[in-house]
Amino acid sequence: MLFYGKRIRLRKLSNEDVSIYHKWRNDIEVMQFTNPSLDVFSYDDTEKFVNSITESHNSKGYMIEEVKTGKTIGVTSLINIDYGNRNAECIIDIGDKDYWGDGFGRESFKLLLDFAFNELNLHKVYLRVFFFNDRAIKLYKNLGFAEEGKLKEQLYRDGAWHDINFMGLLKRNYKE
Repeated sequence: MLFYGKRIRLRKLSNEDVSIYHKWRNDIEVMQFTNPSLDVFSYDDTEKFVNSITESHNSKGYMIEEVKTGKTIGVTSLINIDYGNRNAECIIDIGDKDYWGDGFGRESFKLLLDFAFNELNLHKVYLRVFFFNDRAIKLYKNLGFAEEGKLKEQLYRDGAWHDINFMGLLKRNYKE
């Protein structure tokens, strides 16, 4: 299944994506904004992680590709999908740093949210974001997400404690 935007497309995450995801997952600069542990992962660990998403009935993972070049630049997913209560957690990582700050994340996330609300008919999507990830928080607020709470001093990074914000978006508040 493919989802197309103006500059990107989303395609289903598969086992063939393990090597590129493994590269991003071990890039500290990429993961500092999304991974609380900043561990170095073995290839086997990454393969198991990808399989946990691709084989799960309550997760939908997609690789982000630039339409013009076909280059894979990131990943976005709906995880912990609760079909009964019509909600899911969402994540996004632009793994290719050459694509940071150019709106590729916004376009990708918008496609994922369109799918979540219009195809899966979810009522709500939610996410966790590190308090210092200003660029992501700005994006989420522009799409209609609101802060719902926080875990105080949950993350130790660069010699200081940081909060993790919980943000949610109800379908009726989504700014398409």
